[in-house]
Parts: sequence; C-alpha cells; structure tokens
Amino acid sequence: GLKEILRRATAEETEWDVHDCGTHSADAVDYPDFAAAVAREVASGRCALGVVVDAAGIGSAMAANKVSGARCAVCHDDATVLNSREHNDANILSLGARVVHRGAATRMVKLFLGTPFAGGRHERRVQKIMALERPGR
Repeated sequence: GLKEILRRATAEETEWDVHDCGTHSADAVDYPDFAAAVAREVASGRCALGVVVDAAGIGSAMAANKVSGARCAVCHDDATVLNSREHNDANILSLGARVVHRGAATRMVKLFLGTPFAGGRHERRVQKIMALERPGR
C-alpha cells in the first residue's frame, strides 16, 4: 500500500532514517492505534517528524492530535504541506491513500521532511496552539 511506497521512497531517496510503526499486513486495522504510536514517537523526541496514512487521512490526524506534543496536519497537495511546516510547525503529516495519488504523496512527504518552520510571527501562534493542551485552557 501507500505506506510501504512512502517508507521505501523516504529510505532510498532522502537522508532520513525511517522508523516504521506498522501496520505490516494488508488486513484491516484500527488506525488510531498506529497514529497514536507515530505521535508518541514524535512527541517523545525519538523521531523528529512522522507520517501517518489511512483512507482519508482525517481519522489518523484526529487520533495523533490527541497525543500531547503532536501537531498533525492533513494535507492534500504541496501548498498545504508547505503551510503545515512553514506556518504551523506540523511534526506529523497525515495522508489519505484514497485522496492523494501515490506520486503526489511521495513528493509531499519529501517536501514535508525538507521544509523548515519559518518561525517569526508564526512562533507565537504555534505556542498558542500548544498551550491549548494545558489543563484549564
């Protein structure tokens, strides 16, 4: 599936080391389990960035964003990928395998991995997003 294509392309065509949180079969799985596993790896600092894949990308993003420290963005094209990194400092990319063509998805992952956070005026806004995780917000 798409996850395997992205894993292989990232390992072969970028300088990034890939840590695969699964799934490792074609059987139906509960995507929240895998999205949470990726989010925990990123939020803990064990991984710098993450990518999650499900049919539409939405459910995995919802699950990942429940993990404190995760900023998971559902992206559909290059423009949304760039915005998610430059403006929102997204640390997880969520893709829908039934939404984004394989070639576009591969390009989008490379763009996500290679685009730095712009900081500046965006820093304050990202801090406000992260403050929402704290109790009483």
